Amino acid sequence: MDLKATLTFDKLPKTLDEMKALPGDVASLKDPYAVTALCVLAYEVYHTDPDASIEMIKFLRGPREFSAYDAQFTKDRFPKGSAQSEYLMRSYFEGATPDNNYTPAQPCTIKLYENPYSRDQFAEGYLKVFLRSGGADTERYITLRTKASTGEWFVWNESGLLVGIKTAKADDPWA
Repeated sequence: MDLKATLTFDKLPKTLDEMKALPGDVASLKDPYAVTALCVLAYEVYHTDPDASIEMIKFLRGPREFSAYDAQFTKDRFPKGSAQSEYLMRSYFEGATPDNNYTPAQPCTIKLYENPYSRDQFAEGYLKVFLRSGGADTERYITLRTKASTGEWFVWNESGLLVGIKTAKADDPWA
């Protein structure tokens, strides 16, 4: 894995407007690594405000529809009241592990990687960006697609981020 970017957030956005107001050009959609980190931030909101989360995800998908299937798939990954749904996305922040109940180091930092195959479809406009989860043994990835006419990057497939992780110590009856 080759580290490509490290993004740090002093405050996590809770709405699309807050996401768009992040400092610098993080929300410009011109940087595929920033778009990947923003996807994590958007899903982090889901367990407290599903509607705001979906609005953020739709923005990050650009022209790609967020279908009824996508809505149900997301709802299934974040069941109301599920402990894991509260810390799944936090597991992608540096320092968050099962042993500390997925409490990330502050400020919140996300590291983004590529592997030798990340750019296999780059000529066609696709890029796979990998993240490490403190609760998984292997990296997870998101596929992005660029809109050639604008140079913007959009989320094409993020299902790899939504896979289960190890149970937090506080919720593990076997810990």
